[in-house]
Amino acid sequence: MIKYIRRRVQMKKYGYIRVSTKEQNPDRQLAALQEFDIPKENIYLDQMSGKDFRRPQYQRLMQAL
Repeated sequence: MIKYIRRRVQMKKYGYIRVSTKEQNPDRQLAALQEFDIPKENIYLDQMSGKDFRRPQYQRLMQAL
């Protein structure tokens, strides 16, 4: 007889915010992500142009995944 063990797997949630300039405010995006119960430590924020993907926090997020 084979027994199967069921485990509930909790998937981690991550979020990414990018604003183009330091004058732009990321608060609305942050609030929207927090409505989905994404922990602050799993939210990555870059305040720079979106033209290239060499953004530090974006790269950290990709490594976390």
